[in-house]
Amino acid sequence: MTEGVTLRLRSLRWTEIDRPDLLLVPVGSLEQHGPHLPLDTDTRVAAAVADAAAEEIRGLLAPPVGYGASGEHEDFPGTISIGTATLRAMLVEYGRSACRWADRLLLVNAHGGNIGALVGAVQLLRYEGRDAAWWPCVTRTGDAHAGRTETSLMLHVDPAVVRAGAEPGNTQPLAELMPALRTHGVRALSPNGVLGDPTGASAAEGELLLDEMATGLVEAVRRWTPDERGRLV
Repeated sequence: MTEGVTLRLRSLRWTEIDRPDLLLVPVGSLEQHGPHLPLDTDTRVAAAVADAAAEEIRGLLAPPVGYGASGEHEDFPGTISIGTATLRAMLVEYGRSACRWADRLLLVNAHGGNIGALVGAVQLLRYEGRDAAWWPCVTRTGDAHAGRTETSLMLHVDPAVVRAGAEPGNTQPLAELMPALRTHGVRALSPNGVLGDPTGASAAEGELLLDEMATGLVEAVRRWTPDERGRLV
């Protein structure tokens, strides 16, 4: 991605903001990511993807939303979930406020559990006449949670926070795990909290994954075609 100066909302004065075309808002979570990754992994990934794309698309980068809907992880200490309904309500009010001075709002999401809230919030904002959308930080291949994909990303984004000795968890495909996951939560399926295999993860792979997602985000913004669920396609 092109390197340059990214405008960050948290560092500006109100007099320096001249109705931006696009406000990028990373959305993550605070939830367990196995014994080797920090609780805010999703938030860091969302912020890194949005940051990598912001200069290319001339977007104003907001501070991340660091709490999400993470009920499936609540059996692990440290997880804080605000639930789908609360997250949805918060994002609606966020959008109503931000769209008073920004032309477009894009929620850049890195936690799958947030999707229900994102869809509901963006659909309502669009119904109310606001040009809002959401976009998921996903790759063409990868495991589900705290496995090789997220571990590689974190080794690239902030290697100091990744602990050595990462071990596999439940490596079944997420589609097969989902019914039991919704009913029983992650801990019942993977005592160490990992859904995937982090062994073999590398910073080099993480760099490629981050670039893939940032490139996809840039292309989606340039098309700006939200589907019926408000997701950029």
